[in-house]
Amino acid sequence: MWLGGAASATRSQTPVAALAHAALAGGAPRNTLLVVGDSLSAEYGLKRGSGWVALLEQRLLGERFSARVVNASISGDTSSGGLSRLPALLLQHRPTQVILELGGNDALRGLALADTQRNLTQMAQAARAAGARVLIVGIQIPPNYGRRYNDELAALFVTVARNEGSALVPFLLKDVPDALFQADRIHPLEAGHPTMLANVWPALKPLLR
Repeated sequence: MWLGGAASATRSQTPVAALAHAALAGGAPRNTLLVVGDSLSAEYGLKRGSGWVALLEQRLLGERFSARVVNASISGDTSSGGLSRLPALLLQHRPTQVILELGGNDALRGLALADTQRNLTQMAQAARAAGARVLIVGIQIPPNYGRRYNDELAALFVTVARNEGSALVPFLLKDVPDALFQADRIHPLEAGHPTMLANVWPALKPLLR
């Protein structure tokens, strides 16, 4: 949820992982997972290949799913930024599953949560219209923003998932210990990312082909 300058990159699988998945499938992968998120998914402050999305690639390979992962996450991105980028990403990658991990920067900037909910709703609808199954990944912010605001933020993700028939991870950082965060207290260290994947995997696995 870093609020600094955006460092963007759309990262696909490593060549080795891509080749391994293709070999398992005997050709093109059956699943294409598109992750549209912010710095929590873009490996902010980490060495490349160590974040939860990279760990997801390894998990898919280990469980012999025919899949490739496209990480289109950008540090500092908001739900409106994700909404503006999504049509091109859907057209380019034709995903079978879309993971939406956005909204944290909206809240940190004090943006209207009604706008965040509308943006995520439109993203979920666009992904479903493109033939993808959708997973909404929720986030919470530091308590100094007030309990009411945090409660409204948490409810927002539940509402979007329920209304759009999407799968839901209520809180990406659940059970990540305080000791496993970077100095900013927002972004987990590398050691916290396996827990993040453990929060995502049970909701994602039923969506896979």
